[in-house]
Amino acid sequence: MSAVAVNQVGYLLSGPKRATLVTAAVEPLTWQLVDDTGRIAADGTTEPRGLDVSSGQNVHTIDFSAHQHAGAGFTLTAGDATSHPFRIGTGLHRPLLADAMRFFYCQRSGIEIREDLRPGYGRPAGHLGDRDVPCAPDAGDHRLDVRGGWYDAGDQGKYVVNGGITVWQLLHAFEHRSGLADLALDLPESGNGVPDLLNEVRWELDFLLRMRAPGGLVHHKMHDLAWTGLPTLPHLDPQPRVLRPVSTAATLNLAAVAAQGSRIYRKYDAGYADHLLAAARTAFTAAKSNPLRYAPVEDTIGGGPYDDDDVRDEFYWAAAELYLTTGEPEYADAVLSSPLHTADVFGPYAFDWAATAAAARLDLALVPNALPGLDEVRASVLAGADRYLGIQQASPYAIAYAPPGNQWHWGSNSMVLNNLVVLAVAHDLTGEAGYRDGVLEGLDYILGRNALNLSYVTGYGTDYAENQHSRWYAHQLDPGLPHPPKGTLAGGPNSGLQDEVAQARLAGCVGQFCYVDDIESWSTNELTINWNAPLVWIAAFAAELG
Repeated sequence: MSAVAVNQVGYLLSGPKRATLVTAAVEPLTWQLVDDTGRIAADGTTEPRGLDVSSGQNVHTIDFSAHQHAGAGFTLTAGDATSHPFRIGTGLHRPLLADAMRFFYCQRSGIEIREDLRPGYGRPAGHLGDRDVPCAPDAGDHRLDVRGGWYDAGDQGKYVVNGGITVWQLLHAFEHRSGLADLALDLPESGNGVPDLLNEVRWELDFLLRMRAPGGLVHHKMHDLAWTGLPTLPHLDPQPRVLRPVSTAATLNLAAVAAQGSRIYRKYDAGYADHLLAAARTAFTAAKSNPLRYAPVEDTIGGGPYDDDDVRDEFYWAAAELYLTTGEPEYADAVLSSPLHTADVFGPYAFDWAATAAAARLDLALVPNALPGLDEVRASVLAGADRYLGIQQASPYAIAYAPPGNQWHWGSNSMVLNNLVVLAVAHDLTGEAGYRDGVLEGLDYILGRNALNLSYVTGYGTDYAENQHSRWYAHQLDPGLPHPPKGTLAGGPNSGLQDEVAQARLAGCVGQFCYVDDIESWSTNELTINWNAPLVWIAAFAAELG
């Protein structure tokens, strides 16, 4: 592993260009930028940064931002260490954007994955029996057609709250980033007059609509009755499937993304937009008029619990999306009366499936609307962005994430990326270059400028994660099966070390080192739909700049 950590994909001509050197030296060292012919293209001295808390390493920063010439095969050398090769140029992130978004087709349930559309990943349709799924004994006595949707992660369950935040983020990218309406994803629906991204998201949105129980509330999740082993392809899964109980959180997730979807799909399918808005209204009313229902913490057999005992943020988020789509006073009042509307919602990480208030805040700041107090809403986003930017500037690895006590969360890579989304929105609101550069430099961490010198995106860089926890992308266990598709994000360092492989191999790890690229390490190395979604969002932002 090289002591010079770089973005292994490359750096934009007009963006920041920095690397991190691990060294025992305390004085500045000479560095050289060398092109693919061996010519020294630039040189300078490092900036000693001292001890990096996130890794426990003594590090220096190499800043070669002044180099403005394009090329491939550049390397950085400092002392006796040389980096992996990288590019400097334009157009670096459009392929990453496309591959990160193409990931979702391979996650589809209930449809054949066509080999001609995804060479090496073709498989029969999985879980066709999801057309008629019974409730578990504690979930009701009805049956539902809950076909379709995306498999959530390395398992084959389908979860409304994780699907909800994923749909929101992909639609948010479509609404606020350029170049996504013509992004070609090679889907069965391609060419139907609807942008491919919206075609793909509709596969999940339609599943979320099917998860509605009689009475208007929404089932939290559906999955196997018991865990299956690795590997298990979807069409070979022998387990019965069941609906788990309804929850307030799931109901409000549907309300939020159906309302958001209504305004975005209206240009392409007015009938579908009307259907979504009606579903959003019904779900919001059901959530308000029924007692609060939480997903139980102990519901861990056959699927993850996705438990959440605070749904004030989901109420705020759903009200915000309904207001932004309809402009109606009822929803404006719900937004303004929420205790979260004036709260600081930008914590160590901005948002995820269990913390959705920032999703509301970002859309309120960006989508044109007449809500009173918009200046304060936008100022709160800038304050959150300034906090993340300060954290990033203090980090020798330029990470806009510093969890309390250096205890990294499960799925930390998605949290890094979601914090970068806040920086990008701040750039949208102000045009200030510091926010833009923060996003680009933050992406460096994901693509190799980290303590492990590893790109966390499959197929991108010289050394990259390729054994993410999955029941069907299981090449590590069965050479006849593929690695995850190009563009798949690994979960990343997780101080919790909840799985046995991580516990055996990473005991005593510090921050960034709490990761192993092993298929059995589900707590550090899983893949999930809601982790690839922020990769799509940030890649779209970077592609605009490039």
